Amino acid sequence: MTPSTITRAKILNRARAWLGTPYHHQASLIHTGTDCLGLIRGLYRDLYGYEPAIVPGYSRDWAETSGDETLLTAARAHLVEIPIDTAQPADILIFRWRDSRAAKHAGLISADNRMIHAVEGAPVSEVSLSPWWRRHTAAAFSFPGITD
Repeated sequence: MTPSTITRAKILNRARAWLGTPYHHQASLIHTGTDCLGLIRGLYRDLYGYEPAIVPGYSRDWAETSGDETLLTAARAHLVEIPIDTAQPADILIFRWRDSRAAKHAGLISADNRMIHAVEGAPVSEVSLSPWWRRHTAAAFSFPGITD
């Protein structure tokens, strides 16, 4: 698929194919295992045909131990940052679990007030983008080259 053929509908279709994929830390393989970053990486691979960067191994507490904004830095290098209030279905949201901590979770907006994400203890799911998630949103991004 070339960037000129990437539409929001295709992104959402591909993302929904991941529903039910078991949670597995550091993984990124549809129907086998993924974490939140792996889901976004897998979608990127599916859309563009390559992995945007080699992701080094990371612990479950990487953000707490380093304090670095690693996830935001990587998103800014490979995605298109947009104002949070303009994010729409097929856009990616990055979250902070706590205001004082580095951002360390990602999900894809799937509909008004819905998102698809992977979280430990559950398979990839489409869930409510509740006020709690909205309050913890650190940044929003689009995939590059979306045609609609």
